[in-house]
Amino acid sequence: MAMSGKDSRGSRDRHFERRRKAAQAGLHLPTEIELLRGMPFLFDDMASDIREFGERLSRRLKHKPKFEIAPLVASLDDLAVDQSDEALRCVEAALEAAGGFDTISAFDARLRVKFYLASLGDPDAAAVIAGRTASVALGGVRDSCDFSLLPWALAWSVVANDYGHMRNNGTVGIPRGRVSRDLRFHAREFEAAIRQTEPQTKKQPEDGTPSAYRVDDARTVPAAEAPQVNKPKGTVVIFTSIGNDSTSEGKRVVKEFEKLLNIALPLPPVSDLARVRERLVEEFPYAVAVIDELLNRLVGRDHVHIRPTVLVGTPGCGKTRLARRLCEELAVPFELVSCGGLNDSSIGGTARRWSSGEPSISVLSIRRHRCAGPVIILDEIEKVGTSRHNGNVHDVLVGLFERETSQRWFDPYIESPCDLSHVSWLMTANTLTTVPSVLLDRCRVLAFPEPGPEQLEVLTPRLVERIYVDAGHDPRWATPLERFELAALADHWHGGSIRRLQQLVETLVEARERHRVKQ
Repeated sequence: MAMSGKDSRGSRDRHFERRRKAAQAGLHLPTEIELLRGMPFLFDDMASDIREFGERLSRRLKHKPKFEIAPLVASLDDLAVDQSDEALRCVEAALEAAGGFDTISAFDARLRVKFYLASLGDPDAAAVIAGRTASVALGGVRDSCDFSLLPWALAWSVVANDYGHMRNNGTVGIPRGRVSRDLRFHAREFEAAIRQTEPQTKKQPEDGTPSAYRVDDARTVPAAEAPQVNKPKGTVVIFTSIGNDSTSEGKRVVKEFEKLLNIALPLPPVSDLARVRERLVEEFPYAVAVIDELLNRLVGRDHVHIRPTVLVGTPGCGKTRLARRLCEELAVPFELVSCGGLNDSSIGGTARRWSSGEPSISVLSIRRHRCAGPVIILDEIEKVGTSRHNGNVHDVLVGLFERETSQRWFDPYIESPCDLSHVSWLMTANTLTTVPSVLLDRCRVLAFPEPGPEQLEVLTPRLVERIYVDAGHDPRWATPLERFELAALADHWHGGSIRRLQQLVETLVEARERHRVKQ
């Protein structure tokens, strides 16, 4: 007897779940179609997946050695040591130029490389994946339709659009894990929207009173009858209502936040802390104690939340860069705010009745990243103005740092309480003399060390690489400094400001390039 549609879907789901667990355990390399269906990478790690894909396809092609595919084999072998965007594009170009192996394998390989590039934030590749996922959902491959993939196809379309705008605005480099996090969020949002449009099948009560219904817009439901929002694990509802929504200003704010009202937003999951530590220590070998102190507080947690922390150190020692790199490695969205010139309470939001009205920095970040727990980095907190003529930044932060008040923060733009207790705060300071004690009492203060002269050989390769990247070149063009060049740097830099060291390295690199041109 043939299985019903429901039984068939159940069997397929169980099969997918078994293979998903095998992929996470490193026992199964997901197929291209399984990746489109949301299966994780091998070992749940894209670099491992790329290496295994490259090795397998290379071995298969080497059984049929042909001159035409030699460049493809070479580029696939390179993936064993380099899983970067550039290495993947080399494989993509080689696939386009290669001939001599079956069409199906070539098509699947191109699709997989596109999926890797899309997962790294390439908007063009994401658009291709969106179209392919939609085709799979509508039965455009070797199996039946699977409409459950439509939210994923739409989510990939949003990712392609958003990251395209980011690229056009000059954004370079996407934090690890951000694409997958954005993708999951949009897919859940589309799935919820699709379900809300399904026809109601429940019977009406005999007295003719309409049956209970779910409305996302809680403003239309009396408070006593407000629906319970379905909150998946690892999510938080930040916005439950908009105040004074009957006024013209209120209607405008409702329009701005309608996609976030009563929507459970994801909290950033904790990444592989050992790997995060390894990368940060490699870049900041002189700040191991600070890195360990920051990461140790995340051990055992499901989601990233950093208590208010101030990094105090001399100018140019790398405090701000470490705060930013920490967020990037943890794959947590963040905002970097320079405190120089801040002299009012606008960081906590301004009333909508003013032409300059806007939400608080926390609300803006949550709305921009659609994440319940972004990180706000306040750079040089000691430079905040102390006048209270239009309010004061320190006074606002005191309330935001307290869980009791931040959990029910009344945003003057939204005119309704918001849950901002999951927002993390990192601050940098050159000195604490102008920071009020009432604020410091609510913070963890960490002394940030200066790099010493013994760190010169560790720091210079990254500085040279950064110079080439800033100039628009591939970082692999960065030639390591010679011993005599390091000796020259050591004569002029005896530790302290990395900013000063970078200026010296830039001067040295420019001189070296001029010498090469003359030759």
